[in-house]
Amino acid sequence: MTPVTTAQAHAQTNALVAKLWNYCNVLRDNGLSTIEYVEQLSYLLFLKMADEIASDPFTEHEARPVVPSAYDWQSLVQLKGLALEGHYRDILTALAKNPGTTLGTIFAKSQNRITEPALLEKLVVDLIGKEDWTIQGTDLKGDAYEGLLAKGAEDTKTGAGQYFTPRALIDAMVDVMQPRPEDTITDPACGTGGFLIAAHSYIRKHHMQNLSREQRLALGSGKIWGNELVTGTARLAAMNMLLHGIGDADGPSLITEGDALAEQPSRHASLVLANPPFGKKSAITVIGTDGKAEKEDISYERDDFRATTTNKQLNFLQHIMSLMEMNGRAAVVLPDNVLFEGGAGEKVRRRLLDDFDLHTILRLPTGIFYAGGVKANVLFFEKKPPRSEGANTSKLWVYDFRTGKHFTLKQHPLRRADLDEFVEAYLPGKPRSERVETERFKAFDYDELIARDKVNLDITWMKDPALDDADTLLPPEVIAQEIVEDLQAALSEFAAIAEALGGEVPADADEIQPTETD
Repeated sequence: MTPVTTAQAHAQTNALVAKLWNYCNVLRDNGLSTIEYVEQLSYLLFLKMADEIASDPFTEHEARPVVPSAYDWQSLVQLKGLALEGHYRDILTALAKNPGTTLGTIFAKSQNRITEPALLEKLVVDLIGKEDWTIQGTDLKGDAYEGLLAKGAEDTKTGAGQYFTPRALIDAMVDVMQPRPEDTITDPACGTGGFLIAAHSYIRKHHMQNLSREQRLALGSGKIWGNELVTGTARLAAMNMLLHGIGDADGPSLITEGDALAEQPSRHASLVLANPPFGKKSAITVIGTDGKAEKEDISYERDDFRATTTNKQLNFLQHIMSLMEMNGRAAVVLPDNVLFEGGAGEKVRRRLLDDFDLHTILRLPTGIFYAGGVKANVLFFEKKPPRSEGANTSKLWVYDFRTGKHFTLKQHPLRRADLDEFVEAYLPGKPRSERVETERFKAFDYDELIARDKVNLDITWMKDPALDDADTLLPPEVIAQEIVEDLQAALSEFAAIAEALGGEVPADADEIQPTETD
């Protein structure tokens, strides 16, 4: 069989995404949102894939089939019209009763959203039924599904974008972290599974030829796992991973569902990659060892946390600290307020500098996330054994990828090549002592950091060149979008300050509807 080139694979992926997306446009007329359409695809794709695996003569099977024959793909494709729709509803109800498995995660709380039988029949017969989803091309099918998820993230009305991190940023983070076959890898707020899939892909690309069969099987059967709060998003993550060759259809689910902050982690990871959900304030207080009680009705007690707060990002950061095994490493996307907020924020930052090695911060530009106005950073740190004296952080390197950088989601989206200079400056796999300061990359000693007011790590030193040179002024629509994003970010930061001072902050205080200029 002639091998498929990279260009051919991209062309096939794009063609499949276009085919899937065109049908989504048809279903919009039936009242489905993009994310609901992708959910329906997930159900049907699973049934079709299970049928392909069961009919593969070269596969050894357990006595028990993945899907009972009464509810499998063959039982569905034999029907038409109202009978097809009715049986499809029965399948969704029956297969949701398998908690703890990939099957149960994908079909949890599933419902049929396609109310027109003719459209459902077209989806079953013409779109899903005509593709072989498990015969070679795992990357093709997985990338096509992920491409559809990316399009779904653009559906701002459903808020799907909050579960999707730009792939260019994910790839750059994974490239500097260099996942290894022996790593245990997790994301406690995994969304649609982008970080986990990218880490798995990196290992396959750089290490697969040197792995034994047992190591390859272990890689896809439990060494990579995630957690997601929202049932529908957990479903998409489980399907996304399965299409990328991670996990088994009838095996334990690699995606758990629930609030990651509710209890201490039961297992630890050597590598954590995460972009915790946007939005600062939570309705739930997580009480740390400082014991400070706040006014919320619901609370979790975590004696592994140092600070009590309702700030979701601070709590996720504390959770990730606990989730890491000794000498484990993490790369986490967090908003600016985590770097400067007083009170609980200062406590968490002091712990991060003293007990961990916070060695790198990447300052991100606005315009790269689907949630408008987000000013965020990537924190890179390692968990170290306690020292008898002194802190584990000796030097923090800050890379300013924000000043003078201008991106929009459609007209000028972030590309992986835009982060090449950061990746090169990071020196992945090499001693950090070999790093070199540049205009955008500066190092700060521990004593300098700890002496800053409230241990403020929101460090800036560059000036936007557009402020000094009239010839470099941006187009009006870009300037307008940046003004909106700055206002959104400022409102979020003021809300953080108000809460730190004990004020009441409306739940939507940091939310302004994005403009359509991009």
